[in-house]
Amino acid sequence: MQEDFHYYATYCAAFLAGYSHEECLAICYSAQFTDLCSATLLGKLKAPLSAATTQLSMEMADARTDLIGLQNITRIWASFHFLPYDLYAEKKRVSRRYRQKYRLICGPNGSLVRDTVELAKGGSLQAVGLAMHVLADTWAHANFAGTPSLVINNTNYHFYELLPDGSERPVRFRNDPSSPDDLDQGLFTNSLYQMSENSVMNLGHGRAGHLPDYSFIRYKYLPAWGGYRELLKDNPSDYLHAFCQMIEAMKYLRGERASFTTGKYDWEAIDGLREKITAILTRRQLNACDDWRALGEELSGQAIEDFSVEKYQREYLEAEEQEKDATFLGRFFLAALAQKSMVTNKIFKSGNLLAGYSVDYKGRGFRGIKDFRKLVEQVRGGGR
Repeated sequence: MQEDFHYYATYCAAFLAGYSHEECLAICYSAQFTDLCSATLLGKLKAPLSAATTQLSMEMADARTDLIGLQNITRIWASFHFLPYDLYAEKKRVSRRYRQKYRLICGPNGSLVRDTVELAKGGSLQAVGLAMHVLADTWAHANFAGTPSLVINNTNYHFYELLPDGSERPVRFRNDPSSPDDLDQGLFTNSLYQMSENSVMNLGHGRAGHLPDYSFIRYKYLPAWGGYRELLKDNPSDYLHAFCQMIEAMKYLRGERASFTTGKYDWEAIDGLREKITAILTRRQLNACDDWRALGEELSGQAIEDFSVEKYQREYLEAEEQEKDATFLGRFFLAALAQKSMVTNKIFKSGNLLAGYSVDYKGRGFRGIKDFRKLVEQVRGGGR
């Protein structure tokens, strides 16, 4: 997903869930910031590098693809953008290594979605926003995995866009990051084909370009992991489900719901708005920010400011060391560390080492990356 959904649509969902305008701004900022919190930015802020929730293109170009490097990549992308659907999924007559990658395929309504939402319960607004980013991406990024894998994430010539008039046309891919996708011609940029199974070009939906991030598109293709059976992806429907599931989740996080159950959507919350929301989701455009902003401002009667990655940086930089965790970004970093720790631990406990070894930080003593000591201190101090 892009800024249009993670920032503006998340604002709309938060407002419909009952949050105030200011709370909505904090939540949607955190949701969008998840796409920008890189090691490069954290280094500039002298913040915990393990709180990285994404990797920039220039970072990926230099990323190691040995065992340690691949584990670091997987910890980030599986925790925040390609949350695994079923860590215990079975696949007969395949190697253990392939089965481990197969089990990291992303999808909505898996047990880790519930774990992600429950982890944010009682936490900061930053934790809410981060959880909404993860939840939303399970819908957009379904069928791809947050670990480099040609066999899992590759696409081939059989890739068709299903057009609104009922016809279909082949999707044409190119490797030209400097050129915008051409919706009229059906020409899209994707990552460069690399035969190496573990090339970073084969991470996530890179081989499918930005198609999974467009709410309007419907497409079908033949994933190798699915036995080359045709798979249909209906983004307008999926994005609508994501939107209403975010409302459901945030009502739980606010205390309006006693529990959060996967597979439930607050359709009542969009009564009278469904036609307008569907129109935004199905409009063929590269960026729907203006449409979602207009809807958000109509709902709240308040102006929604532009997203600025620099907004809270001065507050963090100027805070005393002991006060940094209480700043806006400090609370986000703590939420990121908690989410990464939770997902990595779940992957490790399933017997899958693609995200590396995991330490139970609530156990006796501390043996792990020093950045995560903050989580131990929070638990011991009674905080989150």
